[in-house]
Parts: sequence; structure tokens; C-alpha cells
Amino acid sequence: MDFKSVVYNAARDGKIQRLKIYLDHRSPEERHKLVHVKTLGATPLIMACRNGHSDVVEYLVTVCKVDLEQVGSVTFDGETIEGAPPLWCAAAAGHLEIGKCLVKHGAKVNNTTFTNSTPLRAACFDGHFEVVKYLVENKADIEIANRHGHTCLMISCYKGHYKIVKFLLELKANVDRKSVKGNTALHDCAESGSLEILELLLSYKAKMAKDSYGMTPLLAASVTGHTNVVEYLISRTQCCREEKVDALELLGATYVDKKRDMLGALQYWRRAMDERYADKSNIIRKPALESSIAAYEGAKEFQTHSELLEVISDPDNMRMQALLVRERILGPAHPDTSYYIRYRGAVYADMGNFERCITLWMYALEMQQKNLEPLNPMTQSSFLSFAELFSFMMTSSSRQRPTMPISFLDMMVVLNKATDELKKGIQALAKSPPKTEKDSTHFNRLLVILMHLLALMCRSSAQTGPDDVPKARMSTEDEMEFKKRIYQLVHLNPCGSKGHSLLHLACSADTSSVGRYPVCPFPCLEVAELLIEVGANVNASDIENNSPLHVAALNKPCKVDIMKLLLDKGAHLDACNLDHKTPMQLMRNTTIYDVVSPLKYINLQCMAASAIIKHAIPYKGHVPKKLETFVQLH
Repeated sequence: MDFKSVVYNAARDGKIQRLKIYLDHRSPEERHKLVHVKTLGATPLIMACRNGHSDVVEYLVTVCKVDLEQVGSVTFDGETIEGAPPLWCAAAAGHLEIGKCLVKHGAKVNNTTFTNSTPLRAACFDGHFEVVKYLVENKADIEIANRHGHTCLMISCYKGHYKIVKFLLELKANVDRKSVKGNTALHDCAESGSLEILELLLSYKAKMAKDSYGMTPLLAASVTGHTNVVEYLISRTQCCREEKVDALELLGATYVDKKRDMLGALQYWRRAMDERYADKSNIIRKPALESSIAAYEGAKEFQTHSELLEVISDPDNMRMQALLVRERILGPAHPDTSYYIRYRGAVYADMGNFERCITLWMYALEMQQKNLEPLNPMTQSSFLSFAELFSFMMTSSSRQRPTMPISFLDMMVVLNKATDELKKGIQALAKSPPKTEKDSTHFNRLLVILMHLLALMCRSSAQTGPDDVPKARMSTEDEMEFKKRIYQLVHLNPCGSKGHSLLHLACSADTSSVGRYPVCPFPCLEVAELLIEVGANVNASDIENNSPLHVAALNKPCKVDIMKLLLDKGAHLDACNLDHKTPMQLMRNTTIYDVVSPLKYINLQCMAASAIIKHAIPYKGHVPKKLETFVQLH
């Protein structure tokens, strides 16, 4: 019987009697081991605190002498919190009596999760006022911020917990403190639409500061579409005409794209225009663009009442006006600027206007790469969207939707931009190694997206696709340009998770998983052939010493064509990984004889190298240097 699981399940489910049956008769050493072991990342105490089983917590604390600070993983609202102390779990779930028990027995009120969230901040998040009050009474620090710089006051404002906000302000919480990205509690109120709390903050002399994007709380309310907050803030005497105009025009853009309310947008744009011309001696004119933006089909912002009236008659022009307004006021670096350009492109794609979609997405991608740091998740999302779109266009549906022609130039531009992003990512990681596993994941994800782009381009170069639908062949010049780029990509020698090379990824079924929607199936023979053709090493090893052939052997079912390709190109069938397993030994539901004749691919050199390794015969310094690597493979 697995006693560890029994103890964990009993604590999780609040089965105090069952817990006592399994623990009471055990020695202190055995009991200590059972109550501290983690199951699914959490200890019995963490699960009892999370689920509100006070009698179980009391027993674990007083009888079993459990470690009150041992952290674990716990899930709230579908999100997994790593490194959560028991008190944090109790506070986040609002279990006051459990919190009191833990604190009474010495739990530290300011210990944090891995993201630097305190029990107090957890209680503020879900509005557990009595827990907040108790923790503060026991010296919880109200100013400890999480890794993003968000304080207890900020999160309480964002979540709309008026009573907690008032309590924190009375304790003299820093009302103007800024997060890592420069936003304040006023920004959080504006983004969530908490007008009552916003008024409370202003009564405590909160300042209208700008965040790192240059956004004021007023603009934040306009972006999110909280008209109540916008109307209140523009009515204040402190709000100048320019700020009022920007807020109204931005709110109009939000009505177009987010609320899909053209009449509402017109109302706010008309009010903004009235404000611009309210003082004839001081007309507030829009800055004129130096040149029109091709992605917006040359649309230019309306400058007068009469031009606004012309826009009204053309819904598509209104949509372009919203993009222009947002780009002018928020700037190209703001996430919402590129987001809504991409959103508008997706709408066009849904209507079958793929060319317009690609044009807008290209513009958004250029904007992101110019303004965001390398490997930014938003930029990666753009690359993935292109891969999904190209895959959709290339695949006919069961409803007889024909495939759509894709320009080689468009695909090549996206591939080039993705490769450039990879280069910048390699350079950035070389200067500043990843601080968390999440940072490394961003690099690996870009590699996987690149593999799908390669597979799509290989598919487009074939005369027929998987559905026997004719495709346009690449010209000879296009093919040379494509292979030249892949050559450069391979010689960057990028490595993903587990040290996987591009060829490892091409041979792995796991590469198929890239997003919510299927793009290309892997392993992919065409991509593997292409990579090998331009110089990919068929015997490259990952951190577990697995070659691409090892990875291919692990696929279920095993892909014979991939295995045969690797072997024909020089992969070693008898190469060993760190577990001393050869590809032959890793194959599932098949044998090597179902793939090839092994004698064809194992020569005397291989047998000699295997014998040296098997019998631990010293070879370094006794064989030529170039043979040492060969021997190590076996």
C-alpha cells in the first residue's frame, strides 16, 4: 500500500480519522517522513489548508509537528501557484481559523511564494477582509510587492474590494507606489472600472502618473472602455483639453474594436472634435502623418467635422480610423496597438480576405519586433498566428472549401523574421542567461514555431499537398533562397529544451504540439531531409545523449521513413544515450527488423567501439582524437 498517497488523500479530503489510523501508531521518524512528502507537488498540510480542513491542520501541526514553512504547488482558479507556504494557501482560500492556528504555532506571516506573493496579498486578491485584518494585526507587511511590483493596495483596487482598500489606506499604504511597468493603484482602478475606489484614492491625494507606456489612468480607462471612469475624470478641472480629446478619441476606438458599437464610437469622436474646435483661437489639431500606412490601405485620420461625416458612411474606414487613433495616442510599443491590428486582420481572415489579413499582421509583426524585447510572448504569438493561417489556407475542408494560394514571398518574409528573432534571442540569452524555466520555454517555443513554418514551406514547394490538391511550386531562385536561409538557421546551432537540435525537433512527435490548433504533424520527413541536406548533424546529441535517431525511435508509432532516412545519412544505430540505451532498445510496439536490416548499418568500427565501452577499456590518448568522439557515441 502506498501510505504516502493515503496520508495525502486523507488530508486533502478532510478525513481526520483515517489520517489518525495511519499515523498515530507510527514512530516520530516515520510520521515525519509521511507528512512532509509531496504528492502532485503539494504536502498534506498544504492541501488541508487549501481545502479548509481545520481539524486536519490542527492535528498535523500539534501532533505530527509538521514544518509550517514547507512550500508546495497549489491550484486556484485553474492557475498553479508554485512555492506556496501553508499560510499563503489558507489566506488565499479565506480560511481564517486555519490562518490563526498556523500563526499561533509560529508560521511567518510575510513568507512568500516563488513570485513573491505574501499571504496578505493572497487574501487581498479575493477580498477576504477578516483574514487581511488578522494578518495585519500580526505584523504582515502591507508594502511587500510581488515580482511584478504589484502591492496589496494595487490588487485590492483592481479586484474592486472597497473595504480592504479603505483599510489599507487608513494604514497609510503608499497610494502612489509604482509597479515594474510603472502603473499605480489609480491605473488598476481605471482598468477595472472601480469608480468608487478611484474616488477614494483621489481623496487620499493619489497622483495622475504615467506608466512606462506613457499611459495615464484616464487613458487606461479609455482603452478598457469604462465610460463611467472616463466621464468622471474628464469632468475634473485638473483634466486639460488635450487629455480630454485623447481620452474621447481612444474611447471611440475601443467602441469600434472592443464593443463593436459604431454609433457609440461616432458619438465620442464627435465630442472629441467639438472639443478640438471649442476655442477658435486655440484649435487642437491632430498631427499629420508623414506618409500613409499601406497596411491601413492609405487611410488617414479625419481632421474636421466634415471628414468625420464622410468616415461614417464607410464602416471599413471607421475600423481603420480606430487603428490610426490607437497607434497615434498609445504609440507602437503599447501591447494594445499591435493586438488590435492583429485582431482586425483575424476578422478579415474570417471573411476570407486573407491578403488583407496578412498585410495587417505583417505590419503588427514589424511593430512588435521593432519595439519589444527578443522572444517576447506577443511576438511569438504573431509567428504562431501566421503558421496557423498558412496551414488553414493550405488545407481543404470537408465542406469542399478549396485551398488558397499563398505567396512564397509572404512565407519567406515570415520565416526570415522568425530567424532574425531567433538570432536576437540567442544574443540576448548569451548576455543574460534565463532566470526562470519560463524564460527558456520562450526560446524553445520559437524553435517549435519555426519548425512548423519550415514544414509549411516544404509542403508548399511540393507539387501536391496531403489532400492531392495542386500547389504552386517554388521557382529555382526561390528554392535556392529558401535553402540558403535554412543553411544559416542550422549553422546558428540553436538548441531547445533538453538540448534538442532542429533535427531532433523534426524527428519528434512532440513538435506537433504548438498551440490550440493543429498546424503540421511531426515527425516530418520533408523537414528532416531539408535540414540534413543543408548540413544538420544526424548524430547530434541532446543533454541526455540522445541522437535524432533515439528521438525518432521513441515515437509511437515509430515512423519507418524517418528512421530509414537518418540511418541512410549516417546515424548510428548502436549509439548509446546516458541510460546506455540504443535506438533499437527504445523502439515501441515494433522492432528494428520491421524498419531495416540492422546488419546493413552496423560495421566493424561500430562493433569495436561498443566493445571498448562495454569492457571499459581506456581509449582516450590511445586512439586518434577524431576517433574519441566516435567511440563515445557507443
